[in-house]
Amino acid sequence: MRAPIEPPFEIPPIVTYAVPAFVLLIIIEMIVVRATHKGRYQFVDSATSLSMGLGNQVAKVLVGAVAVAAYYWVSQYRLFDLGWTWPVLVACFFAEDLAYYWMHRVSHERRWFWASHVIHHSSQHYNLTTALRQTWTGTLGLTFIFWLPLVWIGFPPEMVLMFSGISLVYQFWIHTELIDRMGPLEWVFNTPSHHRVHHAINARYLDANYAGVLIIWDRIFGTFVPETKDEKIQYGIISQLGTFNPFRVAFHEWLGIWRDVTGAKSFAEVLGYLFGPPGWSPDGSRKTSASIKAAWRAQGQSAATAAE
Repeated sequence: MRAPIEPPFEIPPIVTYAVPAFVLLIIIEMIVVRATHKGRYQFVDSATSLSMGLGNQVAKVLVGAVAVAAYYWVSQYRLFDLGWTWPVLVACFFAEDLAYYWMHRVSHERRWFWASHVIHHSSQHYNLTTALRQTWTGTLGLTFIFWLPLVWIGFPPEMVLMFSGISLVYQFWIHTELIDRMGPLEWVFNTPSHHRVHHAINARYLDANYAGVLIIWDRIFGTFVPETKDEKIQYGIISQLGTFNPFRVAFHEWLGIWRDVTGAKSFAEVLGYLFGPPGWSPDGSRKTSASIKAAWRAQGQSAATAAE
């Protein structure tokens, strides 16, 4: 068995160290929103988001070691011994960000992973507390498997975890309506404008802008959609929860999967309910992102034809 290559420096708990800055920025945003009436805070919604963030940290303490153990186990069979050099660090930054893009994209396209990720989209508001509305079931839902190829290639587990932490901290500040477009940075980096699109339930914006730090992956893989000024963004999920109960927020989609799977009439239906797109049904009677966007495009074409 091959031991992982140890880092030449101590890696701090990046997310933990960032918490005081998170709190300070939330307070500042609250004050600015109150003064300018740009953006919105709702006490019970923000309290739910903070509860979800706290529960996420508890879940990491309880089961997070499963993901870390998987990283180290796969690392024993790595293809290359990639050390802690600057070229490897740069390559790992891009590789981790690409892995995040695909995890995030699949989490919108496949219901099994959506069951964990939907929590982050369940708020109908968009502010810095929304960034803390995180899943309690990500590890048990196996989302960590998207990073395993990186440690199999040879990136040290600590390096992958470090860049994952940096990405998570980076994504905090983009959950705001106070910052408009940011000029040339919009071409390369994920920004508040790009991420507002990602959280929107407007048909034109569905399933777009999956970026972590770099928006380049969305531009490369055809999932980039720019924010427009002619349509007000609506936030949340297609079927709004109508509850602020953290436990219902955390588990509602898993319960929905259970109801559908136990009522399935065939193994094919079981697979569809588990791994089809969110909203999949055997007869196509439920709404999916694809059907909503198709109806929106058809409506737009009809309106254009009528105007001619």
